[in-house]
Amino acid sequence: MRRLASLALAAGMAAVTTGEAFAVDWLFPTSNRESRFCDDTGILERVQRGFRHGVLNVPNLPDVSIVAFHGIHENRYQPFGDEQPIARRYCGATAEMSDGRMRDVWYLIEDRMGFVGVGDGVEWCVSGFDRWKVYNGHCRVLR
Repeated sequence: MRRLASLALAAGMAAVTTGEAFAVDWLFPTSNRESRFCDDTGILERVQRGFRHGVLNVPNLPDVSIVAFHGIHENRYQPFGDEQPIARRYCGATAEMSDGRMRDVWYLIEDRMGFVGVGDGVEWCVSGFDRWKVYNGHCRVLR
């Protein structure tokens, strides 16, 4: 077992030092280097769960949740390339809230930026719910 772990580590390090691939690519190969699309149900579920977690853990926010997404669209796409090692897809939609209101939601999908480089990373912001202006006024950073 120790020998197998040493071989995996050596192969991963060789991939990193050659500059041709990430170590994670060897362990979890993918057919392309593109982030998932804006209407991917897994991405939308992560936005819903993250929003709900934020509402429950940030003081003085109304107790609402995202019920549905409407008008999902892509604002900008930055493909993987030599100058940009991470593919980024900037998305927007209108979120239907559990209180009946409609709010703008903006989210960013980053290829292979999940935990330890496995899976896509997702950053999101619902207009009016960014109390600490993490994404600037009205989610400007994610547009």
